[in-house]
Parts: sequence; structure tokens; C-alpha cells
Amino acid sequence: MFGYRGKYIRVDLSTSQIEIESLSDEFLRKYIGGVGIGAKIVYDETTPETDPLGPENVLAAFTGPYTGTRIPSSSRNHVVALSPQTGIFGEANVGGSWGVQLKRSGFDGVVITGKSATPVYLWISDEKVELRDASPVWGQDAYDSAEWLKGETDKRATAAVIGQAGENQVRYASIPHIGKIVRSAGRTGMGAVMGSKNLKAMVAYGTMPLSFADEDALNESVKNLVPHVRDATDDFRRYGTAGGVEKYEYMGNFPVKNWQGSRWKEGAEKISGVRMHDTILTKNKSCRGCVISCVRHVKIDEGPYAGLDAEGPEYETIGTMGGECLVDDLDAICMANDLCNRYGLDTISTGASIAFGMEAYDKGLITIEDTDGLELVWGNAEAMVEMVHRIAKGENIGKLLGLGTKKAAEELGGNAIEFSVQVKGLEPSAHDPRRFWTQALSYATAARGACHNRSWAHPYELGLSLPEMGLDKPQKSYELEGLAEYVSKLQNFQTLNDTLILCRFAQVGGAISLANTVEWYNMITGFDLSVEELVAVGERIFNLKRMFNARLGISRKDDFLPPRFMTHNRDKELKTQLPPIGQMLNEFYAYRGWDEIGIPTKEKLAELELSELNA
Repeated sequence: MFGYRGKYIRVDLSTSQIEIESLSDEFLRKYIGGVGIGAKIVYDETTPETDPLGPENVLAAFTGPYTGTRIPSSSRNHVVALSPQTGIFGEANVGGSWGVQLKRSGFDGVVITGKSATPVYLWISDEKVELRDASPVWGQDAYDSAEWLKGETDKRATAAVIGQAGENQVRYASIPHIGKIVRSAGRTGMGAVMGSKNLKAMVAYGTMPLSFADEDALNESVKNLVPHVRDATDDFRRYGTAGGVEKYEYMGNFPVKNWQGSRWKEGAEKISGVRMHDTILTKNKSCRGCVISCVRHVKIDEGPYAGLDAEGPEYETIGTMGGECLVDDLDAICMANDLCNRYGLDTISTGASIAFGMEAYDKGLITIEDTDGLELVWGNAEAMVEMVHRIAKGENIGKLLGLGTKKAAEELGGNAIEFSVQVKGLEPSAHDPRRFWTQALSYATAARGACHNRSWAHPYELGLSLPEMGLDKPQKSYELEGLAEYVSKLQNFQTLNDTLILCRFAQVGGAISLANTVEWYNMITGFDLSVEELVAVGERIFNLKRMFNARLGISRKDDFLPPRFMTHNRDKELKTQLPPIGQMLNEFYAYRGWDEIGIPTKEKLAELELSELNA
């Protein structure tokens, strides 16, 4: 099986049973890898009665056919489970090196069910798989745990490991993947699922070579394209994703004061990627085999956080912990980011939940007694950092905010739900849908909730193109005409990338085209799929995720934007406009072949070879 191992590991933690199961050619053609395989397995093996934190939930981590190749930004894997944060489809995509190590160990993925009676970790190396005792590191953070795990296995291994937040089942706990760098499967609480199963880590190291149908042609094609990828992503390499902070603040895309504010020029300058580059950045890092090198490493020499020498924050982290909380202290944001990596917390939901807490404190719904004397006021950098500790440990108000803003608002009552900025229980990333209507529609309809990555539409609205899918020019801002088609095609395309698996940043500047993507897939596998056939896989999986949620009761009523995104916050010099979400949904459902309440029709499911699915 060129590009695949053709098998995956299945572990029942309740019985400690480990089995190796096969993947057929037919199944791989239909679902490819990554989110495709993971979504199908979790759909088949869960029900509407499944408790996300119960032993019956299924955690699936899969690589794709690109994983382990020389294709830039492809050393990734995808994690799928029923989300404890939202109660619906949960997924997280992550880079680093764990996916490559797993594949070089002889497997395409891992499926975990059940619950261990005691803490354990999974050790995977060159077709050998075993469960081992993790009691010595239960209660320790992800960094210390990974160091111990590598000492027990192989220092060259990569550990997908939870910290105390996952053990405490914080609803948005992440899974840090720790090799030479740290990348996290952050969103929707996959770390809490591991914690609920008493699974501390999945550690992998492999030496087995991979085989491809036409390896020489693949390597030559990649070699020729690498210089273009380097050139197109030069700003990412210099300033990281946070290089966009000042630009996005200027255009009204940056979140300010829990999405109430509009402009924050001086604050954005203080916490930008440029400021990081000019002050505390020490070096760049990269995921395995990637030439973009967007990962930051920072060192702080003075002030209250002196001594911090760790990976720096991304744009989304700066947007939520900085802009949303009105914290203009870059050192404090770097400290909070490092704490999230150590505890295993999603930085987006953590920052958003703290901002929600600050507004609740401002409005009197949370009091100084609730915070045990902590002044949870806007811009309080020390309070923001302290809240990361409390959320991870589940201490006083941290336990409430660790539920996510939707559940926290429901518990607080009053008008809290009005300033809980979330869709389907998931807080949005740091991109304002009042600036990019493509993102508005994506937030409303993405399976996991308010997610910019399900379409990654805003860079396309700003200038990227996808001519192979008929998107040869950007969607005009604040125009409904063509919007539904534009967003739908990008959702299909990005879903395809999450099956192969390929990082979004490879698309920057048109570095890697869809034509390259299809060509490489065929060179790897020996299949002969056309652009249309491969993109159809993305559409199939996007609809599969929708049916997963429909079975749980999700429909048009849930495809909303929160009140804050339906009110103006703009400065007079900004020209952002409120998205007409009702009309957007009408046209989106029609284009998608869904019915008026947002359920794929029988005809659409038949077209996508998904007739067996039932809402």
C-alpha cells in the first residue's frame, strides 16, 4: 500500500487489549486519512447517548498519505472524538513530529476506547505496541512528563501527552505533542478525553522506511517547489503568525475587549510579532521537515517573568490572551502561552474564557469573593496569567471558566449568555466575522463550532486564489453574491487538506497549488484521481461531519452567530459590516444540497456515497 501502512492500532483500555486492524484500498480511497478516517470510525462507534468523558467515547488519531514524505508542512496528524467541550463533533489538527514517528513505526493511526483502572501510556515503536504504567508522572505537567517518558522509551521519541488540565478534565484541555518542538492538538478538549480514560500519553518512535509509488518523481517535484515555498512564506519565517497582529487590528479583524472594542493600535503594537522579533525572539523552529519555520522561541531576561525560555505565542494566542483581555504585556502573554503548553490547555478557549470572566467581573456576575481576592479586571496581566493556573487546576472561579464560556454563562445566569462569544460551544479564533463575511459563514457552519480553519477563507478574501476549483479571484468583501459557493468550496478543499494531511500555511502566497496536491497524492499512492475526484473526498467528509452532528440534534437553529457578532463595535474609520447570517444560510444550504434546516438530503448523501448515514 504505497503511502500507507494499511493498518492501525486499536486499544481497549478497560481490558488492556491491543489489536491491529487493517485498512482496505476501498476505504482509503473513500476517506483517504486524517480527519476522514477518524470521523468515520468515531461516527460508527459512538451514539447520541455516548458520554464524551465516559469510557464509551472513542479517540482516533490518524496520519494521512502525505505524512512522512518530504512534502513541506506535512508532518501532521488529526485527532477526532466526541467533544467534552461542545458535546458534538470534536477534532484537532497538530504538527510537530508525532505523526511521522507513528507512521515510521508501521501504523497509520491509533483508536482508543475504554478506561484504564490506573494511569497508563502507550509505547509504539517499529510494529511493537504496549501499555505501560504512567503513575510516576500522573499529576506532572506535559514537559516533565515527556522528559520522563522519553527516558523510559527512546530520547528520540515524540510524546502526545497531557498535563494536569487533561487529567482534571478541563473541557478544552489539549494534547501537547512534544518532540524537538511542542505543537498542540488544542481545540475541542481532546486532552480531556485522554484524561477521562487515564491515558497519560501516546509515545512513538519509528525507523521503518516508507514506500511510494513514484518516489523519484515525488522528490523531484517537491525539490523544485521548495524555493517557491520559502520565498512565499518569508514573512511567516521572520515574524511568525503573530506578524499579522498590527495589520489585522488596522482592518478591524483583531478581537478587542471580548469583541466589544474596535481599535487598539498601541496595544497591538506592543504585543505584535514584529515587537516579539525585535525584543525577545531568540530563534525560529519548525515542524519536522518544514521549510517555513514559523515556530517562535523566546527568552525573557528581566521583569516578573525573567527566566522564561520557551516557545512563543501564535497570532491566535496573542489575539485571545492579549486583545480580548486588553493585556498589552507581551512577556505576560508568553508566560501564559508556556503555562498552557505545560498544563495542556487550548490557548484560544483559555484566553477567551478569561476575557469572558473579566466581563462578568466587570458586570458584577463574578465578584471578588468568587475570585478569592483576584481583581479580574480588563488589562490585568498578572490576573490573566494567574487564571491559567486556576483553570488548569480547577481552583475556585477557574473551575467555572474551565467549562468554556457557554457552560459558564449558563451557570452564571443573568445576561452572561449575551457576551459568551461562541458557536456550538466553541469560542472563535481571533478573526472578526464582521470584517470577513466568509469567516462569518464558516464560523456558523463548521462542524466543531466557531473555527476559521474549516475554510481558512480570510486569506483568500484578501487575495489568494484556487483556480482549479473556479475560485480564480477573491470573494468581494460584504457581498452575498457567490459567497455560499466560495465558502463551500474552500471548506471542501481544507477538509481535503486535513485528510492528506497538509498545513494551511503551505497555501500562503500560492506556494502549493491544488494541482500540486493532486499530483503528489497520485505519485504517493499510485492512484490516478483527478482534481474533481479528490476534492469530492473533501466534500464527502464535510458532509459526514454534518451528519455526525445532525444525529446529535444539530441543525439550522445552531448555525448562529453570537449576539456580539451581530452588533456594531467599529470605529468610524472602519467599514466593517454586520453579516446577514439568515440569508447566508439559505444560500449555503441550497448550494450544499441540504434541506431548509441544514440537513444533507438523501440525494446529496447518495451522490457522496454516504447513503448509510442517518440523522
